[in-house]
Amino acid sequence: MRCTGSFTDAELLAEADEAILEGLRSWADHNAGETLRPTGKNLRNLNPLIMEVDGEPALDAAWWGYLVDGQPARFPSINTRSERLQDRPGNARSRALVPATDWFEMQKPDRTWHEFGLEPGVLFGMAAVTQRGRTPEGESVTCYSIVMRPTPPHLAEIHDRMPVLIPTSFAHDWLTAAASRDLIDEALLAAASLDDRVRATPRADDKGTAPTLF
Repeated sequence: MRCTGSFTDAELLAEADEAILEGLRSWADHNAGETLRPTGKNLRNLNPLIMEVDGEPALDAAWWGYLVDGQPARFPSINTRSERLQDRPGNARSRALVPATDWFEMQKPDRTWHEFGLEPGVLFGMAAVTQRGRTPEGESVTCYSIVMRPTPPHLAEIHDRMPVLIPTSFAHDWLTAAASRDLIDEALLAAASLDDRVRATPRADDKGTAPTLF
């Protein structure tokens, strides 16, 4: 996943918040275009996250993956299946948007990395669920997990899952509405409205290895 500061169009919030966009550009410039990776024992990067604070969207730096008892969770936590949230919507009590300009998936069995996104230069939001955690040093931090769904047919041969992309028209609801099965269903319907715009291209610098670590 990547969030670059050179985005030319932001499809993130229904009413673009200039302070948030400037904050993202500043963060991206500092990050120098590196790929975002899950946070952990060896990678202590905190990634940009948009949450609702006091009725307004706000930019925060968050830990990708859950912390349990001061340590990275022993169970997989960087992604959460949309089907699981449909069955247990209470797990989506606290939600966020992960700003990104693209993300990466490996096509098997040839192990070719592909870059996914909307049109070039478009900044978009991925659905995430959040919870508070405590770092090994005792610091309280927001932790997040990206919500994943099955890919549409035209992408299925490359990878079987993709993030739930939230269009601007549904961003406010995703950040503020009460957790329910209906909310998850509506988010999936909203995400499907972007399916025809999602592109996937092999990485030009792919050599069978993972994208650059953050």
